[in-house]
Amino acid sequence: MDTQQKMSSGLSFQYLKNDLPAGLVVFLVALPLCLGIALASGAPLFAGIIAGVIGGTVVAFASGSSLSVSGPAAGLTVIVLNAITTLGSYEIFLLAVVIAGLLQIVLGFLKAGLIAHYFPSSVIKGMLAAIGIILIRKQIGSALGLESITENTLTNEATGISATFSQLFEWIEFVHPGAVIIAVLSLFVLIIWERPFLKKYAFFKFVPSALVVVILGVIMNELFKNFNPGFVLETNKLVQLPIATSTAGFFQLFTLPDFSAIVNYQVYVVAVTIAIIASLETLLSVEAADKLDPYKRNTPTNRELKAQGIGNLVSGMIGGLPLTAVIVRSSANINSGGRTKLSAIVHGVLLFVSVVSIASLLNLIPLACLAAVLLVIGYKLAKVSLFKSMYKLGWEQFIPFIITIVAIQFSDLLKGIAVGMVVAIFFILRNNYKLSHHYKKETNDEGEKITITLAEDVSFLNKGGIALTLRELPDNSTVIIDGRNAENIDMDVLEIIHDFKETASLKNIKLEFIEIPAFIGTAGH
Repeated sequence: MDTQQKMSSGLSFQYLKNDLPAGLVVFLVALPLCLGIALASGAPLFAGIIAGVIGGTVVAFASGSSLSVSGPAAGLTVIVLNAITTLGSYEIFLLAVVIAGLLQIVLGFLKAGLIAHYFPSSVIKGMLAAIGIILIRKQIGSALGLESITENTLTNEATGISATFSQLFEWIEFVHPGAVIIAVLSLFVLIIWERPFLKKYAFFKFVPSALVVVILGVIMNELFKNFNPGFVLETNKLVQLPIATSTAGFFQLFTLPDFSAIVNYQVYVVAVTIAIIASLETLLSVEAADKLDPYKRNTPTNRELKAQGIGNLVSGMIGGLPLTAVIVRSSANINSGGRTKLSAIVHGVLLFVSVVSIASLLNLIPLACLAAVLLVIGYKLAKVSLFKSMYKLGWEQFIPFIITIVAIQFSDLLKGIAVGMVVAIFFILRNNYKLSHHYKKETNDEGEKITITLAEDVSFLNKGGIALTLRELPDNSTVIIDGRNAENIDMDVLEIIHDFKETASLKNIKLEFIEIPAFIGTAGH
């Protein structure tokens, strides 16, 4: 218990020997992801680094989580991609990020940390799977070396499923062989790296596969220069981070929001979308991180919403992408032996140092290997086993899951989630309709005896089911309505039950109540 109390104190230099190497590992995982997610979002690559730095410093300091790591998230790529086009400029989009941060802070003060519990898991899983599918579709062009050709598609407002596949055949002649080789080799490394037989070795366990493919991509492109110049990737197929030559030049790299768009209602639509999705992804990620935490510390969710809000406010003010708590980085932190939030802060500081000191080296990274990283992330979000497991759970889970995925593919994230929620709520109401009571029918010498045992909680949602059951009771029967198990019976339901007395006498039904409260809203009851 004493150890757990010490470990729950948050930032501490006591475990520097654990947090420092863990922070280094998280940095190596986060660097390619920050660049890749910015690429998938159609935003400046530098914006991904900014969000990673803010997530690792500002959010880490403000958060009550010891091991969760924040940064740009794959779950927001679709929103960012569409919003930049819808709003007309990246500067206006940044204003939406700032407002989203303010909304998250308000949600934290309103104690909305339980918001994730009110979204059916089938819809949340469908949302993540849909994002995975969109990531896969959008990164095919980069993996094939079609960046310059797919630019218009990447900034297309529609996320329709035909937007990518229908044009691939037209682009086949523009496929870049060097990019394809790097992407295929990167995919091979990423897949083989996760095999259990390799994870037995410390090197494969602690060295992130994303870092390996980035280094491999750089080496491959350098080899092309010496052995096959026709395969060399042009500058537009490599990372293009701005390089500052002075302190003044460095500060000019940051982008400020366009506050002149404050009256644009679309800014607020985007802001609300970011706030909701980012909060959901954060709460789900910190919950998962808490489960992985060997010390089983619990993250205060309302404080986490405030921390994420502050992070998004700062990130939006200086040109960064929106951010969330991210389970990929958090799990890397935990698996690497991180003990306190110092490991997240170390990762944020290292990201900042890297963009300041080695930006020219980062610009050697092929976009094809980043695309491979995102393709694997996309598959993990929408893997076949997920579809199988959701199917095994039954139609009530599988149908909202599938409809959410399809709706997002053909509309946008918020509309797709709304459609999925409607379908999920339909099944919830249908179950509620069925489970309001237990119906038991017996036949003896005196005729039919029917016992209706009410459930523990009978709400107004059960009104229709109970009314239908009472309406269909046979004439000349004995009916017992048993309320001994019910902790709560809604007044609407009580009214229906007591009003049934008159109907029962007309149908010659012998009616008996067991612990059914009186209904005081109608005279004579």
